[in-house]
Order: sequence, then C-alpha cells, then structure tokens
Amino acid sequence: MSETQEWTTVIKPKDKLWSVDIKELWKYRDLATLFVKRDIITQYKQTILGPMWFFLQPIITVFMYMVVFGGIAGIATDGIPQPLFYLSGTCIWQYFSDCLNKTSNTFVSNSGLFGKVYFPRLIVPMANVTSNLLRFGIQLSLFIVVYIIYSIIGCDASVNWYALLFPLLVVMMAGLSLGFGIIISSMTTKYRDLQILFSFIVHLWMYATPIVYPLSLVKGKIVAGFDMYTIMRLNPVTPVIETFKYGVLGAGEFIGWGWLAYSFVFMLILLVLGVVIFNKTQKSFMDTV
Repeated sequence: MSETQEWTTVIKPKDKLWSVDIKELWKYRDLATLFVKRDIITQYKQTILGPMWFFLQPIITVFMYMVVFGGIAGIATDGIPQPLFYLSGTCIWQYFSDCLNKTSNTFVSNSGLFGKVYFPRLIVPMANVTSNLLRFGIQLSLFIVVYIIYSIIGCDASVNWYALLFPLLVVMMAGLSLGFGIIISSMTTKYRDLQILFSFIVHLWMYATPIVYPLSLVKGKIVAGFDMYTIMRLNPVTPVIETFKYGVLGAGEFIGWGWLAYSFVFMLILLVLGVVIFNKTQKSFMDTV
C-alpha cells in the first residue's frame, strides 16, 4: 500500500500581483516581532550613548535649524518659538524618512536571509515601519516636554481638536513611507545606483515640505510660472505635517479636509502599486540582487 503524502505548507508564486495574504502575515507575527527587536537592538549596539541618540539627534538638528534658518536666514515661524516649531516638524518627518530609507533597502540588505529560508517578504518592510515607532515615540516625548516648558513660560501655542487626528496622521506617514519604500526597494535590486539617487532625493524632499518654514511663507509666490503654494500642497506629506502642526501648535491655518483626503487616497494607491511591484520583484530578485 502506498502512503499518501499530505503537505502542510505549499510555497508557490502569487496568483495575483496585488494580493496580500493577511492570514500568512499573521501566522508569521512572531518572526515580525523578532525583526522589530533586531532593528531596535542592533541600531545602537556597541555605541557609547546608546538610546540617548534618540534625544540627541533631534536636539542637534533643531539647534542647527535655529542657527541657519532662524538666525542667518531669518525665516519666520508663525509666532511660535523656534525650538517648538522646528521640533514639531522634525520629529514626524524623521519618522517618515527613517522608515523610507530602511524600507527602500529591503531586498539588498536582506538578500542573504531571503535566499536561505522562506517567509512572507513583506514582513521585513512592515517590521521596519513598526520598529521606528519606538524612536518616534521617544522623540515625540521630547517634543511634549519642550511644549510643556513653553506652555509654563506662556507662549502662544495651543492644542485644538485637530490634534485628535494624530493616530490617523501616523498611519498615513507609515503608509506613505511603506509604499514609496517597497517600490524603491524593488527597483534597486537591479539598479543599485538608484539607492544613492534616492537618498539624495529624500534630503531634497525635506526642503519641499514645510518643516523649517511655515506653508504660509510660500503663499502667493510664483516661480517659473508655477504657484508654489499649490505645488507644495501636492506633496502628499505636506497635508500631514501641516495638520499635525496646526493641531498641536494652533499656528498657521488648517490646510483643508480635501487636501488631507488627497494624501490619504494617494497613500492607498501607492500601497496597492507598491504591493504589485513588490510581489512581481520577489519572484526573481535572487537572480539579480
């Protein structure tokens, strides 16, 4: 009598490029937790200050902004104290850029692991986005401390009900960074120099986002025939940053529900496109990486 074999796991290419197996991702949740711990522990392993860099980096960055943009360039901050204004934009932008840079290197940095064992590849970029939440939380606590200090002193900053949108804004930043990241990661498996170009673009992207200046500063400015105020709002990160600033500082003006919806829809389309490209790339990336 021949024994019939029953397979508990069948590994095969995805039938549809846009499909995401949620059950499979949940099944590997323990592995995702290990990736999150790995990212947190190894980032500052064998460093003198360790997690203190989470505080020092935004502090040093804000100080440089105060010297260059606030002091030398004399850029206004909508009546908000410079440390508070710069820190509010820096902490949320840093989360976006960190997720973006790490996620965009998914295939190249994990090629050795991907070539030895199977697991849902999408777990790695998702773990990157999750692990950076810890750093974001620490930097956000620094912002809260500075906010309380200035509130005691008596600055004009005031929290309004738009601050309740904060969880949604974090989800949008995570979604945007994940979408952009997995698309770039898929492209850099074959063309490595795109990683260098992309790192440069991320630095320029920050100056195209109202981090070190208020959005109101570009109102009515026309450059090469383009309305800079409209161009800036087309940046999908701008509505998120401005809504956060307006909610916690009460400075400037609410950019509008339409623009916030634009960023949200942009994020959804980007994630779908990213999953399609990611699924297509993971079938053969070991042949080119």
